[in-house]
Amino acid sequence: MKEISEILKAYTLAKKSGKKSALATVVKVEGSSYRQPGARMLVTEDGLLTGAISGGCLEGDALRKALLSIDQQQNKLITYNTTNEDDSEVGLQLGCNGIVHILFEYIDDTQINNPIQLLQQLETDRKDAVILTVFSLQRKAIQIGTTLFYREGSEVLFTHEVASALLPNAAEVLNAKTTLIKKLLDTNDNEALLEYISPPISLIIAGAGNDVQPLVKMTNILGWQIIVGDGRATHAIQSRFPEAKTVKVIKPEQFLDGIHIDDQTYFVLMTHNYKYDLELLKILIATNCKYIGLLGPKTKLNRMLDDLQNIGITLDEEQLDKIYGPVGLDIGAETSEEIALSVVAEIKAVISGKKGTSLKYKAGKIHNAVSYDN
Repeated sequence: MKEISEILKAYTLAKKSGKKSALATVVKVEGSSYRQPGARMLVTEDGLLTGAISGGCLEGDALRKALLSIDQQQNKLITYNTTNEDDSEVGLQLGCNGIVHILFEYIDDTQINNPIQLLQQLETDRKDAVILTVFSLQRKAIQIGTTLFYREGSEVLFTHEVASALLPNAAEVLNAKTTLIKKLLDTNDNEALLEYISPPISLIIAGAGNDVQPLVKMTNILGWQIIVGDGRATHAIQSRFPEAKTVKVIKPEQFLDGIHIDDQTYFVLMTHNYKYDLELLKILIATNCKYIGLLGPKTKLNRMLDDLQNIGITLDEEQLDKIYGPVGLDIGAETSEEIALSVVAEIKAVISGKKGTSLKYKAGKIHNAVSYDN
């Protein structure tokens, strides 16, 4: 979501300045690629790039293709074959060993529900959604482009009749929480990228000490929405955490007031106040949150569990599984910055359902495979 948010901001600025834009989207990948289907980049007519469709190797040529799309005011599908290191089309030895198909869409401000307007719907609510992009690998085929926004309980927005037939598939993608590329049985050999998009991560941090600052900075870079709360008015100050969405002075029993907990909500307890953390832990284990990181040694967690049991609260396996104490991956972290790094890495691993081990020992592809329905 961060990339999409930055694209939307860049588009708003470009529109205010009267600049035309094109949206580049990776719609299909064969083999290996730095970015996967759904990666996007906005290009303005003055050459400003926001987002990324590769590790930097394709952006130069993609800029030229996007400017052509703007000039001709039409969508274009461009294929980059990086399996051949002598490929003269790109002029670089990319070594990615894959074929990347990128759709360039001219953004027409006068078109209702143009690609940018459909992407803007993602920011209206903290709910999962599906964006549909239809494309064809046929030369000179008409490229339909980004044409559907689908979210359960919300109005379905689309610009092309092909989208209505794909609504059942969009519902399946939303339920499975996985992106799908589906071939359509039509004369244009169209394919559909049904992209599952989840809301941004919401990180709730209990604690406003100096060691929280690098954690806030790092997660802000990732585009996470951050709330910081602490009982100390001298510490919980917005100027100390400018990247946080909210900074509040609050008691543990009131900590969750105004906070909506969903599948993308994660908690870290690092107040350095045992009683505060204990009280908040007692509240959190009764919620549906799936991650509670607890700063401190294992003895602190064991003591908390004993204190909870002494007041008649015995945690079951499901509740114990969502408590991560000591918080963070074992990377030998010592400083507050290193600890923040280990915490961020652990949360990301939990989000992705990974163990956080070195990629050196991973068998198979680095990225999760996109599903194909032929």
